[in-house]
Amino acid sequence: MPPAFVHRITKYDPDRDDHGGYQGAEETVSDHGPVEAAYLEAVSAFAETAGVDRLEIREPSVSGLVHFGAQPAVEGHGLNGLFPADLAGYHDGAEVSLAVALELIRVMLREQGAWCRLEAGDVFAVHVGWDQYVYVGSDRPCADAVARTRELGLFAEPLAASPYAPEPEVAEAADEDFWESIRTELAARQGLLLEETHIVNATRWHRLTTDNLNAVRAGLGPRARLSVWLDLRPDVGALLTALPSEWQIEFVWEAKDGTIRSVVVDETEYQELAALVADARAARALPVYADERRPLFQAVLPDSDGVLRARW
Repeated sequence: MPPAFVHRITKYDPDRDDHGGYQGAEETVSDHGPVEAAYLEAVSAFAETAGVDRLEIREPSVSGLVHFGAQPAVEGHGLNGLFPADLAGYHDGAEVSLAVALELIRVMLREQGAWCRLEAGDVFAVHVGWDQYVYVGSDRPCADAVARTRELGLFAEPLAASPYAPEPEVAEAADEDFWESIRTELAARQGLLLEETHIVNATRWHRLTTDNLNAVRAGLGPRARLSVWLDLRPDVGALLTALPSEWQIEFVWEAKDGTIRSVVVDETEYQELAALVADARAARALPVYADERRPLFQAVLPDSDGVLRARW
């Protein structure tokens, strides 16, 4: 259950028009200065009142093909200095100190590319929305934190719930039956393509064989969503020729050095795509749209105790 007491923290005076619209002159981007610092101190006050000093990263993402923020994304998605270049430690279920959590909130306020929910079970939660709206949930009223927020020049408005409360999908666990199905399919087809999404917009690709299946499985990111597709095809030229005359596709290819990459393109970019994959030794075109994207198998990695906690 989400925390019962939710407050919306903003720099916007809640004296609004009849439709709830803000009528003041405050900018909808971070000042990278004292107002931003006030937001972080307010969240810290709520966490202290709730007795929380560590938070769990949930549903992490990084900027992808399209960045919707009012401010441009930055190299490293704003995570440089917080996590290694390969983003190890930035995954669903990773526990971080309150200090690191506050830096993640700063990254989200600045819209630098990374986004996640921050939670402590059903005790505490922080969700950062658009336009400098921050939603803090606690299992207690936090009157002292509300007062401190006002002292900081911000507003803490009570709400029934955060608009960013998670809505988990029903997912299949990547259990032993799932892996046995893959082994059976590999025996018939000799090869498969595995799409590993351990962070939203940070997909990794693997070509599976009966020989490397266990090694690939051992290296998968925690709580990753796994989608299994037909293997890449060696007739790359024929694939390029047969691309649809309209709509977007995701083109996945293996380069000569064995690395596997993907790119989303439409018909206006096919010439550039052909140059990009000129040395590819195998490839496949996949649909982009959710109602057409149907892998052979799809499941989500459970935790080491066998429990599926990811909310894909």
